[in-house]
Amino acid sequence: QFSLAESGGGTVQSGGSLRLSCVASGFTLSAYTIGWFRQAPGKGREGVSCISDSNTYYADSVKGRFTISRDNAKNTVDLQMNSLKPADTAVYFCATDTDPPPCDSGDPLAYDYWGQGTQVTVSE
Repeated sequence: QFSLAESGGGTVQSGGSLRLSCVASGFTLSAYTIGWFRQAPGKGREGVSCISDSNTYYADSVKGRFTISRDNAKNTVDLQMNSLKPADTAVYFCATDTDPPPCDSGDPLAYDYWGQGTQVTVSE
């Protein structure tokens, strides 16, 4: 059974940083592609970043500001978010699948297993 949980969200001022973690229960994250997605109020869920066994992916809107990484000792995939902007305000989710798409697809419909999300709010 695939169980994911996100943590690390909060409220920061514009220009600040947050580090989100996606922790797995029941399976080893290092063996799976993990995607980070976000959903702002009134908008659809969009791909933010992804890490597979061979590459990483970042949406253009976060490239150069966000960094995805694995911590295999903790069984987590982390998303370091720097230089945050109000436009980054959203609920952030991590997701995985037993047959994931290529990382750069950014397609939330291709992932079956999701965490509950963590709120990130960036104020002016």
